[in-house]
Amino acid sequence: MGNELDFYGDIRTPDIRMLHDMDEVLHDQEWLRSQGNIELYYMYRDLFKNGADHKKMVEKGLRYDITIIPPAMIGDEYIKTAGHYHPNVPGGDMSYPEVYQVLEGEATYLLQNGEYGNLSDVIVCKAKAGDIALIPPDYGHVTINASDSVLKMANWVCSNFSSEYEPVRKHEGAAYYLLEDGFVKNANYSEVPEIRYVGPMDHPEAGLFCGKDMYDLVDDLGKLDMLINPQDHLEIFAKIVSP
Repeated sequence: MGNELDFYGDIRTPDIRMLHDMDEVLHDQEWLRSQGNIELYYMYRDLFKNGADHKKMVEKGLRYDITIIPPAMIGDEYIKTAGHYHPNVPGGDMSYPEVYQVLEGEATYLLQNGEYGNLSDVIVCKAKAGDIALIPPDYGHVTINASDSVLKMANWVCSNFSSEYEPVRKHEGAAYYLLEDGFVKNANYSEVPEIRYVGPMDHPEAGLFCGKDMYDLVDDLGKLDMLINPQDHLEIFAKIVSP
């Protein structure tokens, strides 16, 4: 008890990510061995204001979630999510994308593209309250809270798949760890490009604007078709992916 989220009068309890759910992906393994299984962050999935909104989401195959990450150090690195990829759209050769909006605090999004440990692109996007961060198809991603404030963020994503955590676990984390002194490459990847920094940006084609609550797209979910059919909206992702 104590971690409930009041979403427009609907009290939700979270799925809780525990420290030892993250054993394989943490940088400071010596520190980890001395720790009990503490709570790290909280995930509230499939949120909606009312039944009418939920019906629209179900009909479109979309889901709205909120994640809350308190500030902390996990050993020598800043607290982060476990990191995951998305599966390919059925019948296609690209994976499902996702879009985040910071509601409170600050986020550092780390995105990586590539297969079998050979990465072709690594992106970092630093976002503050109101900012939009789009995760393109075929990019795995990790969210880091490198601030001293609680990070609260929302996401829209297709509801018809499960995230894939094993590729990140297999390499003992993402391409970089964020320590107090900065980013450090993960030596478990055979090829790690230098970080390419991309700022938050508007995506007018999808009705996404920094500073505008993206939950409001529940009234026009067709704008988020890129999350269901990314192959039909390559121009949106072209602003982010590596040339």
